[in-house]
Amino acid sequence: MKSKILIVEDQFIEANNLRKVLEGAGYAVCPVARSFDEALNTLNSDLPDLVLLDIFLKGEKTGIDLAPIIKERNIPFIYLSANSDERTFRLAKQTSPYGFLVKPFREKDVLAMLDIATNLHAEHLSLAKVSKVYKSPTDLKGAGTGNFGMAGKSSGLKDITRLIQIAATAESPVLILGESGTGKELVARAIHNHSARSKKPVIIVDCAAVSPTLIESELFGHERGSFTGAVDKRIGKFEQAENGTIFLDEIGEMPLEIQSKLLRVLQEKEICPVGGKRKNVNVRIIAATNRNLEEEIAAGRFRLDLYYRLYVFPIELSPLRERKADIMPIAEHYLSVFAAANKKNITGFSDPVKKVLLGYPWPGNIRQLINLIERSVLLCDGHIINQVNLPVLKPSPVAGNAKERGIKTFADNERDHILDTLARCNWKVYGTGGAAELLNINSSTLKSRMIKLGISKQFG
Repeated sequence: MKSKILIVEDQFIEANNLRKVLEGAGYAVCPVARSFDEALNTLNSDLPDLVLLDIFLKGEKTGIDLAPIIKERNIPFIYLSANSDERTFRLAKQTSPYGFLVKPFREKDVLAMLDIATNLHAEHLSLAKVSKVYKSPTDLKGAGTGNFGMAGKSSGLKDITRLIQIAATAESPVLILGESGTGKELVARAIHNHSARSKKPVIIVDCAAVSPTLIESELFGHERGSFTGAVDKRIGKFEQAENGTIFLDEIGEMPLEIQSKLLRVLQEKEICPVGGKRKNVNVRIIAATNRNLEEEIAAGRFRLDLYYRLYVFPIELSPLRERKADIMPIAEHYLSVFAAANKKNITGFSDPVKKVLLGYPWPGNIRQLINLIERSVLLCDGHIINQVNLPVLKPSPVAGNAKERGIKTFADNERDHILDTLARCNWKVYGTGGAAELLNINSSTLKSRMIKLGISKQFG
């Protein structure tokens, strides 16, 4: 027996069409709810397995207001909307839906999204069970160093370590987010190396480095003679990664037409080589990007359905400037690596150099720090590194003289603005009416800014 579905939709024709599609596919359908109150009554009396939830309902309360109640009852839900406004999408996304269906609905899209949501919910339940088991880095057998080879002492790194543990025990897609140079490939390799697929290949694909005209052949392969220049048969990256892992770096650069083919791989576990026949593949997908995919979706450059299929298990890497506690451990680790490689007896950094390293904002993140350490080792003639050559970041004249002028710095203004907004929301950060909504930013971004600016409720 298929799942029982609750449709929350105030437009009769659309609700009725949805009901017919679902019943025709064998789903049980609850009486249609046309308002917040009707939906709440149904949730209290006839608990569904999944909810199709219109964002804009008649009355004061919307589908976004109902979403937290559905989520509390551990019911997966999919938003229905004709509105692709970026702000609405951001607000809706903060409630953690299992996808979006854009009106007018196509039967194929509705049924596919239901299958995706059902699978995602099962994966999330499985991941939740795993997360309760692994409370610290030492819980994962065979993990080696507690930080999976990543140097550092920050609380953020400890959180990433725990997420790697969970991801390594699962088969779900992983989406790694973060600025360039934050170590996304290192995290992907750590997940693969500590997973059940570790003895099979991990294939790295830089989507930004492959020509848009060649990326389909690169990923899925091609048959001989399938296009001009295809003089031989080619095995694509997905087949090369069979029973292993494929890491799609900079997936935000992937062309839209290839995104649709990747979605099929995620949903159907099959590929189609250029000029060839469909074939099944058994590959774990890990993707990464330094782009804001929500902005890419709003601009029409990234598929919403692919985003949700990848966003099963996101891992967000903070920039190095927000992880001060990791700077020296990383520097010391690579100092020993490069000193040994160059047969030099260099034991550490002078105090002035340490101060410089800790005070620099590292726009290039960990990659920039590693490159600096390697260069410094090569230039060092003694046992201590006494000098490092960093690019000079020129402060703006206004910022440089802010104190003399009696002007608040940008950080001070940002902190005051966030504090004022939190006070207005009675310190509600997430959800409808929360500070993230009023500030029109992602709740995780707001939380990160609060940590960086030292904001906690004691300041309210």
